[in-house]
Amino acid sequence: MARSKKDSRLYNKDFIDSCNNAVNGIVYSATTQTNIRKQIVLGVMVMILSLFYNFTTSEFLSLTIAIFFVIFAELINTAIETVVDLLVDVYHPKAKIAKDVAAGAVLLASINSIIVAYFLFFREAKLLELSNSIFKTMASSNAHLAMVGIILTMFAIIVVKAMTDGRNNFKNVEKHAHFIPSGQSAIAFALLTAIWINTKNLFVFCLSLTLAIMVAGNRVSTKRTFAETLFGAFMGVLVVTLVYGLTIVNM
Repeated sequence: MARSKKDSRLYNKDFIDSCNNAVNGIVYSATTQTNIRKQIVLGVMVMILSLFYNFTTSEFLSLTIAIFFVIFAELINTAIETVVDLLVDVYHPKAKIAKDVAAGAVLLASINSIIVAYFLFFREAKLLELSNSIFKTMASSNAHLAMVGIILTMFAIIVVKAMTDGRNNFKNVEKHAHFIPSGQSAIAFALLTAIWINTKNLFVFCLSLTLAIMVAGNRVSTKRTFAETLFGAFMGVLVVTLVYGLTIVNM
């Protein structure tokens, strides 16, 4: 049976449309849920703090997983609460159970993040490492710096989208009624900047630049204006440059 035009809104047209809808869900949650905003702020602070520690790859992966796991649990909690509120408009014991269980998942994820933070940041050896490194040597791993820069770029895009678009993303508003920077362009040019700083290879840079421009061009030809795409690209370059610049200044 062919899908009606009305039902087609429930399905993603392609992979890019699927990614955009996923970002819209994160932006909506960040706009409407105070807890997610707090978690994003804490995530940014922890990522910046990690620059002052020489974490191993496994330690940095544990930290990143802990941060995203808390936000993931909060997103699931928001989705469950929304569905329950849609189906039940009066108090019901099972509706309360569903919400409480979802909140319990967030609590467990938060406890896990606290345990990870303790072992990574607050043990005596780690505090000594911080006191010896702060304002002298920051993270020496280029991969660490690159990942922190890209993660901070992602958080910055979510915050800016929440500020500029917010709840209007889920209302019947004109497509370009609000200035919404391109997240894909931001990530593409953040990667480009990290590649250039780490390799200093003109050939690799030109290949990366070509791919970044293709991503930006695709955004202009679809849903984003040139200004929105340019702003996103500038944001990606700026965040990664600041991360590496902060490291150079304090070495």
